[in-house]
Amino acid sequence: MKVWAVANQKGGVGKTTTAVTLAGHLVNQQQRVLLVDMDPHGSMTAYFGQDPDILEKSIYQLFQAQSADLQQTARRITLATGVASLSLLPASTAMATIDRQLGTLKGKGLVLKQALQTLADDYDHVLIDCPPLLGILMVNALAACNHLILPVQTEFLALKGLERMMHTLGMIIKSRQGDLDYTIVATMFDRRTRAAQESLDMLHKLYRDYLAKSVIPIDTQFREASKQGQPLSTLHPKSRGSQAYADLLDELQQRKVAHLRLVSS
Repeated sequence: MKVWAVANQKGGVGKTTTAVTLAGHLVNQQQRVLLVDMDPHGSMTAYFGQDPDILEKSIYQLFQAQSADLQQTARRITLATGVASLSLLPASTAMATIDRQLGTLKGKGLVLKQALQTLADDYDHVLIDCPPLLGILMVNALAACNHLILPVQTEFLALKGLERMMHTLGMIIKSRQGDLDYTIVATMFDRRTRAAQESLDMLHKLYRDYLAKSVIPIDTQFREASKQGQPLSTLHPKSRGSQAYADLLDELQQRKVAHLRLVSS
């Protein structure tokens, strides 16, 4: 089971759209996919028609469960999305209290990883939508994943946000006691504006070795897909935005194959 996390400490850069659209393409490849909403704001949960303000069963319950009960709890809180082979571990606003409640309790940084390990036979791929703040929830997401995707809007303030995220990533890698593969993805690119092109050029200059070749354009059909509660990749697979994410998925899968070949050799 592959586990990818989608993270950035700046909001509004396309984290949820990235996770959901990639998940739709994976489903189109006949894969069983689990989406995990680790953000108390619950954007991904709301995407699929659930209200995180009133949801009684969410990832919050995983942090209340005993280790022996993680599998049962995870399966009990998992929701159908209305898209075949695509499931959701939802968020609730109660998750915003987890840092305060759990404090520095040992082992709570691995709750999600342990829960996902119990579901390894149920899914081929997991995509985690991370919160924008460094805390127990983000630590859990980064500890659970084997690849990190960093969407960055092609505008100046988003680039500054990426600098903060890279600093956080450095701390996380030290705590993991091992490397974490990651890919930066330029999103919301408007080729008509000089600012967007300059931002993309800056990403190439600063992060060339980690920047995906695929660039995600602005596409109004993303908004339509969210209103209908479906990934754009299943609703309008030939749309411009969907095709860009299809290219990104191909790139991510090819990079992983290359990495595995390098290790095996």
